[in-house]
Amino acid sequence: MNVSPKEILNFVTENDVKFIRLTFCDMQGNLKNIAIMPGELPRALSHGILLDAAGFSDCFQDLLLVPDVSTLSVLPWRPKSGRVVRFFCNIQNLDGTPYAGELRYALQSYISELYAKGYSCEFGTRSEFYLFDCDQEGNPTKTPHDRAGYLDVAPLDKCENARREICLSLEEMGLNPQRSCHKYGPGQNEIDFKCSEPVQAADNMVHYKTVVKTIAAQNGLFASFMPKPLTGNYGSALTIVLTVKKDGHNLFSHDRQGRMSPEGESFLAGILDHAAELTLFLNPIVNSYTRLRHRGAPNQINWSFENRNPLVRIPGAVGEPARIDIRSSDCCCNPYLSFRLLLAAGMDGIERSLKLDPAMQVTEAQSSGFKNLPATLEEAYDAARSTEFVRSQLPEEILRNVYQNVERQLALYNAAEDKALFEEQQYFLAE
Repeated sequence: MNVSPKEILNFVTENDVKFIRLTFCDMQGNLKNIAIMPGELPRALSHGILLDAAGFSDCFQDLLLVPDVSTLSVLPWRPKSGRVVRFFCNIQNLDGTPYAGELRYALQSYISELYAKGYSCEFGTRSEFYLFDCDQEGNPTKTPHDRAGYLDVAPLDKCENARREICLSLEEMGLNPQRSCHKYGPGQNEIDFKCSEPVQAADNMVHYKTVVKTIAAQNGLFASFMPKPLTGNYGSALTIVLTVKKDGHNLFSHDRQGRMSPEGESFLAGILDHAAELTLFLNPIVNSYTRLRHRGAPNQINWSFENRNPLVRIPGAVGEPARIDIRSSDCCCNPYLSFRLLLAAGMDGIERSLKLDPAMQVTEAQSSGFKNLPATLEEAYDAARSTEFVRSQLPEEILRNVYQNVERQLALYNAAEDKALFEEQQYFLAE
């Protein structure tokens, strides 16, 4: 939305807006916000609103929330009288400079660097989640809302109405949902988003989770994005869809034999080369690895043009834009960090002219013998800490906050007598 601050103020007055949510993302990828009244909006637009950062990072200084006017969106589930709108915000120091731990800026600045080199890129997401029934007090249970399976329809698919409301709300907010369906697990759903520029795609992903949980609650349900909420059943993935162009040419375009441009192959080779150290950011909680050990989840470093099970897939459907799908991540990741690191890994492959290793390709003749991804959060942490690549790509303050959060998580997990109960309390009930 290309609007001026004056147009924003007029919109607020003309549409009876009574609350403005200034939203941002914490280190764990969770949406946070401060709500202000309309009278505070002029100051927010011109100077920013004071933020005590101690609650969402290890920063103990005052910061400013500065609304990005292009992200104005009305919350459709709130009353039409006394409307509520939201902005995504950039976080700045008191002198107006970007805060070093600002995740959104870390992605924005990197995208600007790529644009200056002639590259453009877009991300899409395919996000899975479960809908569970609530008890009489409104507390979440582990009872799935239905017993339906993959692509089932009503009456087996009892999640259909909730999914419809979620998609309509997302569409009304301009978040560009594309497809939705019932997935393999009981009560499991998926919503796909159209590809958009990276910062918008990350914004959409962060707010999407809040929309799902809000609409689910209004329907008396509990929505969980926990990677593996049910023992013995399917986990919930976040497939990240990525397209990259150089001077308007899609790097992943390929012929009938699957041959891509040298740059496209090098980009893919870079992601595969850095897959182990990226895992901590794509799969940032203990429960992520419970999912990755389950059937169907990619836990090896490989790729394929047609096979649907590898870590990186290059779809070949006619009429679809050339892209790559990264299939290992889950919705507990921080999309700003994940998107930046995936792009940086691919660009590192281009800068080093890496060759795509045919031994990593899943084929009829080659379906095993690949290197494994880290099998636990501790292994992923060690892989990330041991590489210069990650240190070179993210500001020290962001890395320090990420690593400290992982260390706290591992300390609590290792001290817990009942590991399964720990995962339920930390990642299901605390969602």
